[in-house]
Amino acid sequence: MTSCSGRVLCSQVTMSARRVALVTGSNKGIGLATVRALCKQYDGDVYLMARDVARGTAAVEGLRAEGLAPRFHQLDITDAGSVRAARDFFKGEYGGVDVLVNNAGIAFKMADKTPFGIQADVTLKTNFFATRDLCNEFLPIIKPGGRVVNVSSVMGSIALSRCSPDLQARFRSDDITEEELVGLMERFVADAKEEAHTQRGWPNTAYGISKTGLTTLTRIHARKLTQERPGDEILCNACCPGWVSTDMAGPNVKKSPEGGPITLVFWARLPPGFKDPHGHFVSKKKGHPW
Repeated sequence: MTSCSGRVLCSQVTMSARRVALVTGSNKGIGLATVRALCKQYDGDVYLMARDVARGTAAVEGLRAEGLAPRFHQLDITDAGSVRAARDFFKGEYGGVDVLVNNAGIAFKMADKTPFGIQADVTLKTNFFATRDLCNEFLPIIKPGGRVVNVSSVMGSIALSRCSPDLQARFRSDDITEEELVGLMERFVADAKEEAHTQRGWPNTAYGISKTGLTTLTRIHARKLTQERPGDEILCNACCPGWVSTDMAGPNVKKSPEGGPITLVFWARLPPGFKDPHGHFVSKKKGHPW
């Protein structure tokens, strides 16, 4: 048995052995409910993450009043400095991340009068581009056996089915690269700003295309993890939590926000030894064709 040779080394070993789960955009709705569920089920520290410190700490205090023990760390996924600071904190404090739930996202209301080109730009900036940037900073520090769950939506599948055959073929391709995908997302925004997206093969949904992009990105990142870290058994999936009653979905949805985390936590807590699904679009407890 090898003992620690010094206080600093002992501290580093202890920190890196601690398990940690992060949920982005989790001061309300599905994200908050996911943190609540993880606090009850996950054997490790659970971090509620939000861009607004006051709202994030208030949410943490609310969960602590329920007898739970979440922690808080500020994170604005659209701010590169905030993303890097969070990455460095978790690398230094825990030696990496065990569970990453990418929940942060936005959606315009159906009745919103904002021009579609602006909606496309703003929606993809958060739901696709910022999430991609965060993944590219955090995936290298996901620990062996880690779980990455990107919160997608069935709306992404519906949007994909309404794309032109050529676009569908590229999004479904097993050899699409991240660079090509970024180009497609940029093209959608440009076409939307020109009010020519429907003529050029895109559906009339910015939120749906943002989730089409996210699910496709998940497949690409899963492929990279398999190629670059084949023995680490990291699983990366895009998950639809279902249509639940949140600020984003609106008040007419009957399913409680607590229902979505049942699905998210199931995939976040897949036990060691599982090799599949990996790079899939999943909901409830099964994968679905893409």
